[in-house]
Amino acid sequence: MRAGCLVSGVSAVAPARQPEPPILSAPRRVAVAAGIAAVVTAAAFAAVADHGVLAHIQRLDDSWLSLMVSGRLGPVTVVAKVLNVLGLVYVTVPVRIAIAVYLAVRRQWWHLTGFAAAIVLSEIPIGPLKAAYDRARPPGSLVATTGASFPSGHAVAASVTALAAVIALVPPGRRRIWWGLAATSFALAMALSRAYLGAHWLSDALAGLLLGTTCALLAASAADLAQRGRRRSRPPEAACPRERRGPLGSVDRP
Repeated sequence: MRAGCLVSGVSAVAPARQPEPPILSAPRRVAVAAGIAAVVTAAAFAAVADHGVLAHIQRLDDSWLSLMVSGRLGPVTVVAKVLNVLGLVYVTVPVRIAIAVYLAVRRQWWHLTGFAAAIVLSEIPIGPLKAAYDRARPPGSLVATTGASFPSGHAVAASVTALAAVIALVPPGRRRIWWGLAATSFALAMALSRAYLGAHWLSDALAGLLLGTTCALLAASAADLAQRGRRRSRPPEAACPRERRGPLGSVDRP
């Protein structure tokens, strides 16, 4: 008897587990979006690295900070400080672990791979980038800060975690679109709150937002491509031989 074939009149093999669904329903569009995001992110980082361009960016950052300081309101400040807590490693790390464990329990290994790859891809360059740019933070931050200012680690963590989580947890379709908009709104709010609190310059926050978004899209696109390639390379399961009935109703097998 071949593995996976039913034994008539004796026992039945349990139905095969459904294969893991594809990560992306429109991989080409996501790949294009990831490419565009990567180009825009690289351009932003190159602009800040150029001292001449940075001088113009700094004037915009100064104006934005002045606007934020003059327009601060109590309720908005409370919300911004809550977002500051949500972006700390004491919150983001447990959330990321919980998502990874959930995907592992459901045996969605490709989704877990895409999610984990996005997180790793975003975390590795933050320290070296901060050290390389070594940009001073704005004066008068309303929250405690450490290290250099560019890029914003809070903005990177919020954008990559929120977007990668939606891609990994929500099936493709209209629900993913709505959840994606919610994740993007959260990431944007986190980025703007960093500039509002004076913890980062506006350009730091936007660069972090771009970097996190790019990592989430690139990781999802790569994991989806690998998943589809593995599925195409897997040989089809052999068909079970057809049973033959004997004269007394017994089952004859080849």
